[in-house]
Amino acid sequence: MKDREIYAEMRCIPPVVVRADGRNFKNTLTDLGFGKPYDQTFARAMADTAELFIKKSGLSPLFAYTFSDEVSFLFMELPFEGRVEKIDSVTASFLGSALTINLQLEKPVAFDSRIVVLQKEEIPAYFHWRQLEAWRNFVAAWGYYTLRNEGISKIEASKCLRGKKEWEIHEMLFERGINLATLPPWQRRGVIISKEEYEISGFNPVLDKETKSLRRRVIQNWETPNFKSEEGMAFLQKLINRN
Repeated sequence: MKDREIYAEMRCIPPVVVRADGRNFKNTLTDLGFGKPYDQTFARAMADTAELFIKKSGLSPLFAYTFSDEVSFLFMELPFEGRVEKIDSVTASFLGSALTINLQLEKPVAFDSRIVVLQKEEIPAYFHWRQLEAWRNFVAAWGYYTLRNEGISKIEASKCLRGKKEWEIHEMLFERGINLATLPPWQRRGVIISKEEYEISGFNPVLDKETKSLRRRVIQNWETPNFKSEEGMAFLQKLINRN
């Protein structure tokens, strides 16, 4: 029967991104009473879940990028000898369990995950692409839920926004006193979760002297730069090249 396990021997080589998306989260979040278009409690739970994955999954991604109900993990080295089936299933199951715990939910939530195979030089382009998607979601969500909060039906709100360019939605919101440029950076550009080195001081009784050593910790960056800007490109390269 072992040979009936389809995809069991399908493997990939690094670098890869494993991207996970929440399954049916729109309805789930509505049922749980989270705010629209954005809720920082949920955003914090997603970032904390990605942080927990980096710390405790044993899969050792280099860093994570999350917005909405999506999270991307960059791997420069692969667990399970690159087995696609194992990487996808463990990632999705860990995230579902961790988010259920972080939000203290009575019903479990689920993720699907996929592997994106990249060349090293393509990594910045991938994260810029996902950040553009975060921006598109940001503009569309603010436009839609602003209309909904005015009492407009789902169908009419969607119809009103259909075919509108981003600048037109900007103008519509600005007329209602909402300036997208002043809203929190994490809504516009997402959150990065990564490791950083820091120095600690101690005392070595054998050598009878003060010592310094490096440790690593996981941090969350809620003011992620635009990945296409000079600052953003340098920011990404530093993350990618970190050992």
